[in-house]
Amino acid sequence: MQLYIGNKNYSSWSMRPWVLMKQAGIAFDEVMLRFDSLTPDSRFKTELARLSPAARVPVLVDDGFSVWDTLAIAEYLAERFPEKALWPADVRARARARSVCAEMHSGFSALRNHLPMNIEVSLPKVGARVLKEQAEVRADVDRIVGMWTELLVAHGGPMLFGSFSIADAFFAPVVMRFRNYGVALPAPVAAYVENVVALPGVAAWIAEALVEHDFVGFDEPYRKSAAR
Repeated sequence: MQLYIGNKNYSSWSMRPWVLMKQAGIAFDEVMLRFDSLTPDSRFKTELARLSPAARVPVLVDDGFSVWDTLAIAEYLAERFPEKALWPADVRARARARSVCAEMHSGFSALRNHLPMNIEVSLPKVGARVLKEQAEVRADVDRIVGMWTELLVAHGGPMLFGSFSIADAFFAPVVMRFRNYGVALPAPVAAYVENVVALPGVAAWIAEALVEHDFVGFDEPYRKSAAR
């Protein structure tokens, strides 16, 4: 298997299947395509266009067969490796896990747009300003905090459904956003954030993101200088 991803520092979509596979012990070869630009003739787009008509990361290639879109990749892996128990075993818990993953997949656009993932920086002042000025971002944060609180209570932690699942991989980039933008969280949710950060798969992604040192200007609208 090959997993095509973007820069680890920025690519929240790439982080999800990478962390899922690492944490579950599913072997794969990583192919990183730098976010050089998003124009149709860029290397990033032309390389991906060979694998997927969407020409976006991530793309999973299994024996020449391409699967694109993070949720589709997660479902494919769950079927391909049933012994890994990537979804909860209980039918209702599994349905709820799919529901919250789908909500993450299609929603929270204000959070994505105003607090983009950037693992190497600490921007609590940016986070505080955005949460003060952008009611939609505050609403996204409140919904996620409420969701996580409910799931942690229902399943006893330390992960959203007790043990690690696709849901935790899906929310790992949100964990990074909350951490890097200094979002104030109630104690149980703050503990969940630290538990996710400590997962070997997440810790490995963070460590590799921190050594990239690759500034991509269009992914950092809040910074005026490209100087490193």
